[in-house]
Amino acid sequence: MSLVTLKELLADARAGGYAVGAFNVHGMEIAQAVAAAAERAQAPVIFQVNQGTIKYAGIRPLAALLRTLAEDLRVPAAIHLDHGTSFEVVVQCLRHGFTSVMIDGSRLPYAENAALVRKVVEVAHGAGVSVEAELGRIGGMEDDLSGEGGFTDPHEAARFVEETGVDALAVAIGTAHGVYQGEPKLDFERLAAIRERVAVPLVMHGASGVPEGSVRRAVELGIRKVNLSTELKIPFTAAIRAFLTAHPEEFDPRKYLGAGRQAVEETVFEKIVLVGAAGRAAAREQCT
Repeated sequence: MSLVTLKELLADARAGGYAVGAFNVHGMEIAQAVAAAAERAQAPVIFQVNQGTIKYAGIRPLAALLRTLAEDLRVPAAIHLDHGTSFEVVVQCLRHGFTSVMIDGSRLPYAENAALVRKVVEVAHGAGVSVEAELGRIGGMEDDLSGEGGFTDPHEAARFVEETGVDALAVAIGTAHGVYQGEPKLDFERLAAIRERVAVPLVMHGASGVPEGSVRRAVELGIRKVNLSTELKIPFTAAIRAFLTAHPEEFDPRKYLGAGRQAVEETVFEKIVLVGAAGRAAAREQCT
């Protein structure tokens, strides 16, 4: 299937009552693992990269890798910028074939956030690319993200979406980036209120470490995109560490990185099943 936009994937998810897994990739092995799991699960998938990964790997080789993987898949896939903080980085991703971008102005006052999102929506929509934005503040710490959280106001969310023309909205309902200290408690009442007032698909950031029952409930209440990053890094590192402990003489990176890749594939497959996306690509193909 072809490379598609976030808007297309989430429209199908809304119609089907499921969410699409959005997986942050930090290198070739994790990207390959995401692709393999999506193919195996016959599920739509979103490859995500953040600014830290772009700085680490370089936009050109990273974009080429993801486009190649996505175009070779038999399931629909989007390539998405996660937490872009400037108009310039968005334009960079548009030039390199991303099909979706997130502009994160959540640190800004409401008016400045909305103005930045409108500017990005104008240029991205002109290029046929979807836009995600964030209102409220998803806290925690991961890569170049850090700070205190702040919940999304349902009435303000409706106004924000109408004023900006954004295609998807990341909402703050009690999740956080990085590793949780204790079990997160999600504000499902707030999520339901946002869903009643907002016309576009909703996004859950910081899903790594959220109990499975809470993820399922969030999907039932209208979450259509579920972001995962930390929960891929942990098994990747653990598998490499275990392999090298068992084979201290090994020096071929293909061996120990391969072990990490397999561990990530299993995790991604499990998350795809959890959010209800398994088998949805096959159903989509039958309808087209």
